[in-house]
Amino acid sequence: MAALARALVERGYPVLFASVASLVERLLDAKRNLRPARELKRLDSFECLALDDIGYVQQDRAEMEVLFALLAERYERKSVMITSNLVFSKWDQIFKDPMTTAAAIDRVVHHAVVLEFTGDSRRAEVAQQRAAQAASAAASNHGSKT
Repeated sequence: MAALARALVERGYPVLFASVASLVERLLDAKRNLRPARELKRLDSFECLALDDIGYVQQDRAEMEVLFALLAERYERKSVMITSNLVFSKWDQIFKDPMTTAAAIDRVVHHAVVLEFTGDSRRAEVAQQRAAQAASAAASNHGSKT
């Protein structure tokens, strides 16, 4: 997703890359300060929102409402890219009730290109390599001290 967002930026499109958790927090703050319309308008200045890790956030009702409002606001007008570790059939863990879940999925996939990646996570693979290197370095350091 980051590569797609970068390509858009290189072509002159304004893109906001953010974790879903941070964007939801921003929207909740705007709602608490009675400025949700202002925040949605600010986000509307971006042609694309690149939202990372929607599946890691387990929203309470207020969080779910602002996230759904954002998706509904952008529907058929502006682009949204979303990464998720959850298949759509598990999105009820995010939106909690079946009707809201179905409506959110409907808005996301209606004009979407859905890319599903299977296999090992690249992030997990890199983390494992780093851990192995750290363990090897620690073993080398320990061996040289004896």
